[in-house]
Amino acid sequence: MSAPDGIGHAFAALEQARAGAAPELRAEEVGSVIGLATGIARVSGLPGVGYEELVEFPNGISGIVFNVDEHELGVVLLGDYRQLRAGDRVRRSGRVMDIGVGAALLGRVIDPLGRPLDEAGAVATTGRLPIERPAAAIMDRAAVTAPLQTGWKVVDALIPVGRGQRELILGDRQTGKSTLAIDSIVNQRGRDVVCVYCAIGQRASAVAKAVVKLRDSGALAYTVVMVASGSDAPGLSYIAPYAATSVAEFFMEAGRDVLIVYDDLTQHARAYRELSLLLRRPPGREAFPGDVFYIHSRLLERATHLCAQRGGGSLTALPIIETEAQDLAAYIPTNLISITDGQIYLSPALFELGVLPAVDVGKSVSRVGGKAQLPAYRSIAGDLKLAYAQFEELETFARFGARLDADSERRIGHGLRIRACLKQDEAAPMGVAAQLLVLLALTGGLFDAVPLEKMAAAELAVGACAATLAPDVLARCEGAAGFDDAARAAMLAAARAALGPFGAAA
Repeated sequence: MSAPDGIGHAFAALEQARAGAAPELRAEEVGSVIGLATGIARVSGLPGVGYEELVEFPNGISGIVFNVDEHELGVVLLGDYRQLRAGDRVRRSGRVMDIGVGAALLGRVIDPLGRPLDEAGAVATTGRLPIERPAAAIMDRAAVTAPLQTGWKVVDALIPVGRGQRELILGDRQTGKSTLAIDSIVNQRGRDVVCVYCAIGQRASAVAKAVVKLRDSGALAYTVVMVASGSDAPGLSYIAPYAATSVAEFFMEAGRDVLIVYDDLTQHARAYRELSLLLRRPPGREAFPGDVFYIHSRLLERATHLCAQRGGGSLTALPIIETEAQDLAAYIPTNLISITDGQIYLSPALFELGVLPAVDVGKSVSRVGGKAQLPAYRSIAGDLKLAYAQFEELETFARFGARLDADSERRIGHGLRIRACLKQDEAAPMGVAAQLLVLLALTGGLFDAVPLEKMAAAELAVGACAATLAPDVLARCEGAAGFDDAARAAMLAAARAALGPFGAAA
């Protein structure tokens, strides 16, 4: 082909393309940044923008419209504000904040925007869900009837948690709150429960330690880890629990049982307070905005047990909050206590005494889980909490040096063995049969003759003999029928044989 022919052919192709092109005019609202602060931006323009709409900034940064004032917008940034400048253009997205969901998220570590943090490649998702979703209607809910076994004796026996319940974990710093929740995730191995661990405002080293623990125990395979670290923008810490709940709801609506841990909502409330003060919202008690109760109530209201017509899935929430100087009457703790269905309080005094987990049984309660507890637990540990409370009162009285009668001495000795049996090491969850065997021996008085210094070894010996129980006895441990006299007698015989070397009474 000669040069003139080639040029003519090119012009003909351009003419054909021009004739087939249909220009489309589209109106686009564009605003501009008029001010920046840590984690927020003030924007002018965008007259048609809606509340909580997602807007887009340069450098791939997005934000959520929080304040809609007459002349400007207050936007919470979901990225580094230092990459923006006054005068930068802002565009509407026409949608609210959402996150990708799908079964491929299991085993992954992501941020609240759905971006991978584990160097395992791109995240494959099958759909997207808004992070803010209405809670299930009352008629779509069912009663909490199945237990969620945590693997902790003190929780499963005295403060049981049901599938679909919201159980608060609170206590001072460094009392074992995260350990209690993470070991509960580890205990779900083989129980067909999907877990979501949401780390909010945590140190990166603490999150990395938790991920390694989940991976080494095999729990990461059925867990989604969402991380908004303390070095991230406060906007990411704010949206993290909502995004994690949407991920959990994807599995719940597919008929699965889901456990979600929020670690912790104190940092979430502080991030919201920081954003609200920067956006000039009026402060209230402890400088928190007036709607800080609502941000947690609408989050935790999404935890429920769906009825059979909706698939029968459940979402169990374990929110964690931090108290200061054991002050349970502070603003955020009282808010969460009133929202949830019970609380597990970890005492620093017990922690310092080496009573681990440091659960204060007297200040802990489960308002729902008792109805979902396995019948075997109710028949064995029904009076255990009362006996332990009586022991604590007598122990306090005995510290004054008062002389005690024989019955009081016996109660104190029995109470000390209850406390010893409720101790449990980290990363050592106990199965149902082993727990019931220890509790049956405890309530039956078999440990009363064991010296206190031998209690730890004696308890391990009793728990280990659960593997020798007959299959029909093991089935009754986790069955709906509960114990019969034959099963109880077989378990007591096994416990007596295990305690023989420790000087227990026959």
